[in-house]
Amino acid sequence: MVATQPAASAGPSDPMPDHKRAAGTRLGRRNDPDRRDRIIDACIEVVSRAGVAGTSHRKVAAQAAVPLGAMTYYFDGMDDLLREAFTRFATTISDRFERRMAAAPDADAAREAVIAIILEDVFGDDRELVLSHELYTLAARDRSYRSITADWMARSRAALERHFDPETARMLDALIEGLTIHRALDSQPRDPREVEIAVTRILTRGGEAR
Repeated sequence: MVATQPAASAGPSDPMPDHKRAAGTRLGRRNDPDRRDRIIDACIEVVSRAGVAGTSHRKVAAQAAVPLGAMTYYFDGMDDLLREAFTRFATTISDRFERRMAAAPDADAAREAVIAIILEDVFGDDRELVLSHELYTLAARDRSYRSITADWMARSRAALERHFDPETARMLDALIEGLTIHRALDSQPRDPREVEIAVTRILTRGGEAR
């Protein structure tokens, strides 16, 4: 009869037996696969309320309901987190813009889509207005943030060029930006018809829809 060796116990070099390690864990601690995304979303919310100047690791961690140490685990400082947050915000707006333009079947519908973007989508609430202006302020002095706004504008123009020539698309893009800012910051309500008039004038003078 062959003697069997006793099972080896977990020693200092093996603090936890393999069979007790939960799948998807790090050093036996259960990971939260959505934690990084939650932190990014939390950063967007904190910036929308407090601005970039009022945003801190502590505030974002509290908003995301994560330990403060998670901030530096997932992100290489506040700039890294802010770039991720503003990239997500800009991508969300661009996706919505592209859906509007892609759904337009013809020139008339494209014109109505541009009007709807100004009146309903872009800066549709104070939250998006604050986030956009915080991003513009950062982009004005930091090239790494400027690349986010450049990509945002490029996607907007590409969406418009589904229906309009490139020059007209640039004018419409500038109009969308300018009118929505003016309407959002004006203390008096504005007549929605001014948007229709402005869009029609650019399309009449700038070129026909494709």
